[in-house]
This record gives sequence, structure tokens and C-alpha cells, in this order.
Amino acid sequence: MRRFSPSRWWAVVRKEFIQLRRDRITFAMVVGIPVVQLLLFGYAINTEPRHLPTAVVVAEPSEFSRSFLAAMRNSGYFEIVEELDSEAAARAALQRGRVKFLLTVPADFSRRLLRGERPALLIEADATDPAAAGAALASVRELGTAVAKKDLQGALAPLAGAAAPPFELRVHRLYNPEGLTQHNIVPGLMGVILAMTMVMMTGLAMTRERERGTMENMLAMPLRPLEVMTGKLVPYVLIGLVQASIILLAARWLFDVPFLGSVPLLYAVALIYISANLTVGITLSSLARNQLQAMQLTFFYFLPSILLSGFMFPFEGMPRWAQAIGSAIPATYFMRAVRGILLKGNGWVDVWPHVWPMLLFATLVMGIALRFYRRTLD
Repeated sequence: MRRFSPSRWWAVVRKEFIQLRRDRITFAMVVGIPVVQLLLFGYAINTEPRHLPTAVVVAEPSEFSRSFLAAMRNSGYFEIVEELDSEAAARAALQRGRVKFLLTVPADFSRRLLRGERPALLIEADATDPAAAGAALASVRELGTAVAKKDLQGALAPLAGAAAPPFELRVHRLYNPEGLTQHNIVPGLMGVILAMTMVMMTGLAMTRERERGTMENMLAMPLRPLEVMTGKLVPYVLIGLVQASIILLAARWLFDVPFLGSVPLLYAVALIYISANLTVGITLSSLARNQLQAMQLTFFYFLPSILLSGFMFPFEGMPRWAQAIGSAIPATYFMRAVRGILLKGNGWVDVWPHVWPMLLFATLVMGIALRFYRRTLD
């Protein structure tokens, strides 16, 4: 028995292959995770986003303003999605995240330009994500020079060829003027950490009870599925709120992230997000047969939450199909809401467009979890 036996060794190898063949979830992960990573990193990830939503306030429509808007469109970085009447409405669109850039053309722009007074065009950028705004803002200077050479010809040619540009481009980086990545990454880390811990803990909790045999005792009690599932979620909700508090304290005192919004509003949004992720964990635990499968399913959910939510890479730089997947993930909306509360001081009206998708997601996934839970009772 001490000698190595090829036949016994081959029997162990066959046994492992048979077990892998029976474990369909593990086999799907072996094939699925590399395919998902290739697709995401190969097609969906783009660190230089284009066609970023832009609003304009043109107080004086003229040949020069129309040429500059056309140059912005042709650059590929800007997509004019709104033409607003007032700076207040445009600033509200920028603060709520509907647009990333705002161009303001003053009323006397053409007259001052022809007089050689170097009027100013104001470009305001949502700099909460420095990577998304950096390349677009870098192209603005070249646009001004190109427009001047195109429109200032003939008798106006000396204006285009002057030592100083014929008009000034003032760029204001709002909400993160220094372009610090910590102000963008640290709030996003709250979404990543809560997604990972909440889904994993609840997924393992349910499968652990099945493996230990304690689930049968709970099923024998006169409890409805909704009572069991919501009762099991409450302790993890409290754990999630504790984690959120730790992250917020670290963001404020270690990374100097500004805190301009309401603390109760931030905790309310975090509570909704925690509940949404807990429903995901309950649903995955209903599909998994053991703790290993629960961890594998958790990782399969966690990977898109990191890559497609706007945490690591600009959301606007992804193709349409990747944005559609990211729009179905609660982490996408949570990170937008948290960054808006912390960096912009957004209120309830501003964050509501990011809150209701999380509520809808939690409701739908809880319904799926209840359906699968009832099947386990049969």
C-alpha cells in the first residue's frame, strides 16, 4: 500500500472529473468567468470616454457660437443633449448628473470678439470623476484655435493671428477642482465593500444552515417565507450600517473627502442599497447547493458590480450594451447618489432618480427569492 499505484491515482482523477461534471455551477464558472472578463476588459472598458452629455446656454446665437458648438460635436468628446434658457437650470442639470459639461456663451460675445476685447466662453465640468472629464477638457484649447482660424478671415484675420487667442476659454472644474482621485474612489468603495460583504454573508448564511441541518428545524416552525427571510436579513442590515459608518469616518478623517450633504439622507440611501444587496445574497443562496457554489455565484455577481458601475472606469466610456448591464446593477446608482451627496451636497430631490431603481431592484429580487424559497418547502 505504500508504493505509488497508477491505477489508484487514476481512480482519484476520474472521481474528481465526475464530481466536476455533476457540479454544473462550478463548471459554468470555469468557463463563464474568463469569457466575462475578456468581454468586459476587451470591449466595455474605456478610460477615455467620448460623447459625454453636454448642456449649453447660448445668450447670443451667432456664427461664432454655432461654429464652436459644431467643433465640440465634431471632436467626439461632447454630445449636446440640452439647450437651456438659464444658467440656474443648466447648473441644476449639472448637479443632478444629467450632463457632464456646461457651456455658457455670454450675450455680448460677438460684439466684444470683433472689437478685439477677448470675450470669455465658460465651460463648467462635473469633475467628480477626473478620468471622465480630463481628456475632454484637454481638447477644448485646440477647439478654440480651430474655430478662430475658420471664422476670422478676410478683414478679421488679424484677430485670429494675434499673439493672444481672440477669445478666452475659462474652464471650471466643479465639485472636485483639484482632480483628486480619492474624492471619487473612496465614496465608490462604500458601494463595492457593501456589495461584496452583504451578498457573501447572506449567501453563506442560508447554505450553511442547510449543510448543518438547522434549516429543517426552521422549516418545521409555523413561519411564512417572508418572515424567515426578512428576519434573517435584519442583523446583516445593522452590520452593513456599521460598515458604512466606518467607511465614512475613514473618508472624512483619513482621505479628507468633503461631506457637503445630509447625513440622514446618506444613511437612508445606504439602507436601501444594503437591502438590495441582501436580497441578492438570499436569492443566490436559494440557487446554490452548498457554500462553495454560493461563493462562486457571489463572485459572478460581484465582478460586474466593480467593472460596470463606474467605480473603476468611466461609465460614459462603455458601449451601449455594457451601460445597459450596468444600469441593472444597484451599485451604479448607489455610487452616483453617494458621490452626489458627499461632493455636491445633493438633496432628496436630486438623488431620487438614483434611489427608485434600487428600490425596484430590491422588490423584484425579493420576489424571486420568495419564489425559490417556496420551492424548497415542497
